[in-house]
Amino acid sequence: MPHDNRLPRDAQSILELAARSMFDLFANASEGMLLVDRQARVVWINEQYRRFLPALGYESEADFVGRPVSEVVHNTQMHRVLETGQPILIDLLTNKAGTFVVSRIPLRGADGEVMGALGIVLFDHPETTMQPLINKFARLQQDLDDARRELAQQRRSKYTLASFIGRSPEAQEVKRQARRAAQSSSPVLLLGETGTGKELLAHAIHAASDRASRPFVSVNIAAVPDTLLEAEFFGVAPGAYTGADRKGRDGKFKLADGGTLFLDEVGDMPMAVQVKLLRALQEGEIEPLGSNQVVTFNVRVVAATSRDLAQCVREGRFREDLYYRLHVLPIRVPPLRERRTDIPLLIEALCEDIAARNGMLPMDVSADAVALLQAQHWRGNTRELRNVLEQAALRSEDHHIDAVTVEAVLRRAGVGQIVAPVARSSSEAGEHVPAQTGLLDRPLAEQVRDLERRAMRAALQHTGGNRAAAARLLGMSRATFYEKLASLDEVSKT
Repeated sequence: MPHDNRLPRDAQSILELAARSMFDLFANASEGMLLVDRQARVVWINEQYRRFLPALGYESEADFVGRPVSEVVHNTQMHRVLETGQPILIDLLTNKAGTFVVSRIPLRGADGEVMGALGIVLFDHPETTMQPLINKFARLQQDLDDARRELAQQRRSKYTLASFIGRSPEAQEVKRQARRAAQSSSPVLLLGETGTGKELLAHAIHAASDRASRPFVSVNIAAVPDTLLEAEFFGVAPGAYTGADRKGRDGKFKLADGGTLFLDEVGDMPMAVQVKLLRALQEGEIEPLGSNQVVTFNVRVVAATSRDLAQCVREGRFREDLYYRLHVLPIRVPPLRERRTDIPLLIEALCEDIAARNGMLPMDVSADAVALLQAQHWRGNTRELRNVLEQAALRSEDHHIDAVTVEAVLRRAGVGQIVAPVARSSSEAGEHVPAQTGLLDRPLAEQVRDLERRAMRAALQHTGGNRAAAARLLGMSRATFYEKLASLDEVSKT
């Protein structure tokens, strides 16, 4: 052991004695020891190590010592200890002689340079001597694998485009735009009132993209305090501030690397964070809090807001450059009142989901209840509709929801004015409705002739009596127009 001039003579002697004692202890108590020099050649083995030589393919110590350690001991890591100067305190080594628990310790000279390394076989046959530790490690590894699978499942998209319920033209247009957005890597901005299904669409766009197998990570900006938002986005370096995790913490950008980052309620982001978000999106790199190290990322951003972002820009509450950075593929998600024909389908899907989540039988919603629900304004859109259905389901005793129950729930929810349903046509209702006064007073052929006569005379009046122009206006050929006009005039004279 090198002499340390900083220690008193007695202390130096004690330190040297301790080093010799530890070496002797390991040499006698271990299953084997070997030493290598700076060039990674074996220079010494102890008595216990000699018993491994036949299994390694060597008859005598002279055949083994003096050879490069990587030639005589397969899978050794001694050269790594010499290169890095760092010990490997516990490791498993497997070769022709068996499986061993080993330690590898660098040896330094007086100048502090690595001059060799010591290898110690702590245990042989670890499958028996270390079975309790191996079992514990196996359980911990299983728990870690389970946690990783669960986390990966949570970070997969929960919905597809089929989850966006609706057959109305408005719903079909939203799906068309979402499919187009999924084929691009440009930012998507989902615009719409609260509860319209923006988060569902974000999941669906990710699921339809080539990033579907990668993480989907979301952050609700409105739910994170302003002071923590930067750390939430960019992560925290180890020990960045008092109370910070000594191991550091990855931010959402890093967690979403290779996948999709969903920024919900992006309109609520404070201006200070907007600047840093814009830089991250432009440069494709971030700096964790308390770190000077730049971390690159590959993330597709989908943002959503229920605010009027253009108005926020005009009022100076949202950066114009960030707005244009996000407003590349805007998709407006219409409110429920603009696609009322989808409400019956939504009611059916929501009732099935409510029943499944609560362990209930599926609810039967009467036609008058559906009509009443279809007529409401729905400020909270699909989220509010679901809440009303869930309350109605809990009030029902026989798995049946009627209009009386729905109206009671709406009043209890504080709806200012409950809108009465519009009377349905006979084709929609599938039942007899009274005829309007005058419709059946004359034969249908007579009513049609009267309508044609009025339309043709109006067209002639509009064209100043030009029959060819009137025919074009009504989408008829001139011959058909003249024929019908003559026929109608004859009828009018009789």
